[in-house]
Amino acid sequence: MKTATKVSKKLHIVEIVLLIALAVFLTSGALALRTQSQLADKVVRLHVLANSDSEEDQALKLRVRDKILERATDLLERSKDRGEAEGLLRGDLLEMERIAAEEIAAAGYDYPVTAELTDTEFPTKEYDGFTLPAGEYLALRIVIGAGGGHNWWCVVFPPLCTSAAADVPASALAAGLSEEEVGLITEENQGYALKFKTVELWEKLRQNWKD
Repeated sequence: MKTATKVSKKLHIVEIVLLIALAVFLTSGALALRTQSQLADKVVRLHVLANSDSEEDQALKLRVRDKILERATDLLERSKDRGEAEGLLRGDLLEMERIAAEEIAAAGYDYPVTAELTDTEFPTKEYDGFTLPAGEYLALRIVIGAGGGHNWWCVVFPPLCTSAAADVPASALAAGLSEEEVGLITEENQGYALKFKTVELWEKLRQNWKD
């Protein structure tokens, strides 16, 4: 009888521990998703999709990327926030298509190209000097040809793609990110890795629920 009681108590303790762990997970997940959402409201990502994975098409992707980055950097250099940057980009999509098409033709190809601003799912991604958690972000998408090859992505606003690692914090602060958010993405916050993994797990669960 005593043995059964001891087993029952141990099971009860395990249940309590599991419930506490679940509560911590749910709380941390909610906080992590909120952090990702706040970041997403302040950045625009750049997503360039190659026609295919051939060596030639991947090299062409990088040529187009460089032209689009040059145009976007000039366009957004005086943008004060994400809303202003989005408005400028939307008004320039046809011009970006023209610039990309010219570069494609100059390289000897006749692939069609499209430029659009659309919400896009991204995995956790590490860049030179900063990391962004998985989730949905507004993205400037440049699709070359069939868009079936490996793609390239970074952040076009703030101009983190073209900033040296040491300049990332200043560029992010100037675009409206808080000091806490800058500390998180630049890895100054020691809990960033766990938080980003939590976001990624929650994003996968959200996608499964949607499917």
